Amino acid sequence: MIESPVTLGRYETQVGQMLRHWAAQTPLSPFLVERDNDGRWVRLCYAEAADRADSVSQALLDRNLSLERPVMVLSGNSIEHALLSLGAMQVGIPVVPVSPAYSLLSGDHQRLKALFELCSPGLVYVSDSGPFGPALAALPLAGAELVTGTNSGAGPSATAFSDLLATPAEGAVNRAFDAVGPETVAKILFTSGSTGVCKGVINTHRMLCSNQKSLALVWPFIEKVRPLLLDWLPWNHTFGGNHNFTLVLRNGGVMYIDAGKPLPELIEQTIDNLREVSPTMYFNVPAGYSMLLPYLEDDKVLCEHFFRNLKLLMFAAAALPKDLWERLERLSVAVLGRKVPITSAWGTTETAPLATTAHFPIEDIANIGIPVPGVSVKMLPFGDKMELRVKGPNITPGYHRRPELTAKMFDEEGYYLAGDAGRLVDPLDPARGILFDGRITEDFKLMTGTWVSTGTVRVNAIAAASPLIRDAVVTGSNRADIGLLAWLNDAAGEQFLTGGGQPLSSPLILNPVIRARLVKDLAGYNTRNPGSSRCIRRIMLMSEPPEIDAGEITDKGYINQRAVQERRADLVERLYAESPDPEVILL
Repeated sequence: MIESPVTLGRYETQVGQMLRHWAAQTPLSPFLVERDNDGRWVRLCYAEAADRADSVSQALLDRNLSLERPVMVLSGNSIEHALLSLGAMQVGIPVVPVSPAYSLLSGDHQRLKALFELCSPGLVYVSDSGPFGPALAALPLAGAELVTGTNSGAGPSATAFSDLLATPAEGAVNRAFDAVGPETVAKILFTSGSTGVCKGVINTHRMLCSNQKSLALVWPFIEKVRPLLLDWLPWNHTFGGNHNFTLVLRNGGVMYIDAGKPLPELIEQTIDNLREVSPTMYFNVPAGYSMLLPYLEDDKVLCEHFFRNLKLLMFAAAALPKDLWERLERLSVAVLGRKVPITSAWGTTETAPLATTAHFPIEDIANIGIPVPGVSVKMLPFGDKMELRVKGPNITPGYHRRPELTAKMFDEEGYYLAGDAGRLVDPLDPARGILFDGRITEDFKLMTGTWVSTGTVRVNAIAAASPLIRDAVVTGSNRADIGLLAWLNDAAGEQFLTGGGQPLSSPLILNPVIRARLVKDLAGYNTRNPGSSRCIRRIMLMSEPPEIDAGEITDKGYINQRAVQERRADLVERLYAESPDPEVILL
């Protein structure tokens, strides 16, 4: 068992106390900032946010909402989303933020309907009923009130969010506020499917508040320099909604809501925002850094603006390939004359999310640090790996309305079974950190009986073929060797070809120059990684992007290895055919 020697100490008993504290201490300080439809920044200070949250609280109490009839949010990040969540949580009404993709990108809305049935919400919020129309039509809304964004036009069957804001707060709000305690349910967050069926993870106020106290103890600078974030990470996910949003709230910071994302059609919005906002901390997933770096490298003014006030870079959801790490360090040295710390952490939706963090210089990109104050980690053998198990005030009491799943998630000592593996950097000195060793459920055996660490092979292969490969699925279960089903980084591929004067007449995945470069890069990887457990013998580039409806990709950008191989079983068979077709690259 490994735990921090630092005592957790006292912390807030509910999230609403954070908002009221800053509304009293620094009422005019900006809290939430987003662009309006005309592209202008709209700012909300702490006093305004607290007053509006109280009005929302009263409106929700008037509707008799509760754990049995919670608030469900189908839209993405916005000021209205934040006010609705804060107003609900501070009076003991759970909020259920749902991935917008389940409404906007789904063909059959089956996953959305399953979540709706499980939670039975009493109120459903969408920013605009137009785009969400098909999803709303698929839901049995008879028992739930539909609330739409202030500027979207409520329609005859919906309530405008402005109506909630117009509700005068009465004494009932303070009485309900005082009744909320550490064990009160604040949120129900659905896991995104990388571990199987979606589960509604109960998040209590104790989990959220203890997590932020742990964070402040390992990053004491956040209490001295108020965080200023420009953040796109979705609030229906624990990284964006718990870690980042509550980090800003607890420390009186500013949250610039980024409508951009690390997607080809949205990355420009993030870049435009970064030209105006200099964050003090920046959080992203590896795919996001991969898309951001070319802009920083090509635009000196943008790069200087990005690094100007930066205290920390953090990545999560998957390991950051080493070449991306080194490119970020080079840029920070060029601008600041020093390296901005780059770090990672580890946790799950069930840990709210922080369980370990590397709050010290690390040499290995797989180092997820050590347990934060208040948390203990137990490492037990599981096959040829060590399973990580976690205990602390940040751990969920279970899954919403799923007692059979809750019963299986803890061991006999009350430790949560995370399903991830780790190993100590130095068995004689645990303080040097834990190396993430992949998800236990993702690893597989070759037909020879040799175990393959999917996470390790994936990260190293992407790094070896950088910047051409955006992401990959590692194949080979019960096969003779390891293969890859990979997605090309289209922007990097076009830049590579254009820079070399090559024609773009053929699709990138068929371009001989691209294929020759991949063969060269992965052959070099194989030379450095001999042995059947690491050596890659075949690769196929895929043109169809990962499908969220099929559970192939999560909101945090992590590829569900199992789901991709199940859905694309025909590609796996082509990859291993005795006489492979021309699209299979043999190494």
